[in-house]
Amino acid sequence: MSSTSTVPQTELPVPPELESDAERVRREGIETHEARNLIVLACHQIVLRVGWIFKTESVIMPAFLDIIAGAGWIRGILPTLNRMGQSLPPLIFADRMRHARVKSRVLMATSISMAIPFLLLSGIWNSLEVKQQPWLPPLFLVLYLIFFSLTGLNQLAFGTVQGKLIQVQHRGRLMGVAGIIGSVAAVTAAWFLLKPWLGLANGEGFTYVFAFNGIAFLIAGLIASTCREPADAYVEVPKRRLRDHVIRAWQVYRGDRTFRQAAHVAMLFITIMFLFPHFQWLGREKLGSSLQDLIYWVVAQNISVGIYSPLLGMVADRRGNRLAVRIAVFATALTPLAAILLASPLVEDGRRWYWLTFVLLGLVPVTMKTLLNYTLELAEETHHPRYLSTMTFCFAIPPLLFSAAFGRLIDLMPYHYPFLMVAGLIALGGLLTFRMAEPRHMSAEASTMVRD
Repeated sequence: MSSTSTVPQTELPVPPELESDAERVRREGIETHEARNLIVLACHQIVLRVGWIFKTESVIMPAFLDIIAGAGWIRGILPTLNRMGQSLPPLIFADRMRHARVKSRVLMATSISMAIPFLLLSGIWNSLEVKQQPWLPPLFLVLYLIFFSLTGLNQLAFGTVQGKLIQVQHRGRLMGVAGIIGSVAAVTAAWFLLKPWLGLANGEGFTYVFAFNGIAFLIAGLIASTCREPADAYVEVPKRRLRDHVIRAWQVYRGDRTFRQAAHVAMLFITIMFLFPHFQWLGREKLGSSLQDLIYWVVAQNISVGIYSPLLGMVADRRGNRLAVRIAVFATALTPLAAILLASPLVEDGRRWYWLTFVLLGLVPVTMKTLLNYTLELAEETHHPRYLSTMTFCFAIPPLLFSAAFGRLIDLMPYHYPFLMVAGLIALGGLLTFRMAEPRHMSAEASTMVRD
């Protein structure tokens, strides 16, 4: 059973004189190939970003679901499935990830596996003459859950590989390079491919959209296979039940005050997910936007990711991830307010300017990555999978409990109230960042963590 002991918690380097020969050889091997691996991981993220823009959670997927279903409560299920998939599978797989000898192989396998649901969906959609089928929404939701389960494992693998192969002061650079190049590549692909595909009648273009998703994820997996990673020693993976994994996550939360403070911020920030499927609904229903407008929203969101990534990455590398998180969370709180304002009579021709909402939404993936990078600094390398999986579980709790209810609220009351509520919750998360510690300023002796 786990016990609590006072040990170094933050990512402090082991003095060379205390390293064993095996540890020294391993460290030197990692340092030798760090520049190459940074490029490989950046390329992996760039290609993943290009594929991701064709399934944007705030635009493309809700729009497709509106075509085959339509009700707000069904849209409200999407964030629940999203976070469920990205929380429970990583929590269960964390031990296996920790003990995997070559962790980049897991990154490769999960990236390739992410292609399968979209290739299936592309084939099914192409084969249907009548698109509105009663069995299609449930099938779509199942494939959606499978995809995000694989995505959760992929993010766990990427964070673990990054924690092993990239030094802490270079992770912001990796996020920035991947963000800006990935956004330029993604926006270019979206403009020349997504725009004409979304313009096809009766949603026929989704056949090509989903096929493109799958191909991009396949390529990203092949890129990940080129990482240079020294194998870790073999360790037998302990067998645990789901209940055991939840208990271990609870022990991290309860036993590490620094993690707990960050988790509170993460859970308030992630309430933005409640509104993800409804931003495009608001633009289409209240402003009369069309499917063609979606491309401008997607482009705006992804260009903003490319701008925010290097800026927040630079702040994180120079001043620490805590400050980067604080800036991003406060800025994200403006997103629901911007949507309300632009959809109101106060703004003339709000449809023309509604894309500004998606500029702010671009903060969401960058903030999540920054929070995960912050989490990496709270634990020794061997505990990275456990800490990352626990943080992703914290990300999941609010959407799992309340997303469907928010979807129902959108149907039952004026949309202003749910949007204002989310803005307030995120702003509270920004205030709580002032209680977060900066790991780079912490002494090892002052920290505690939950040990196996």
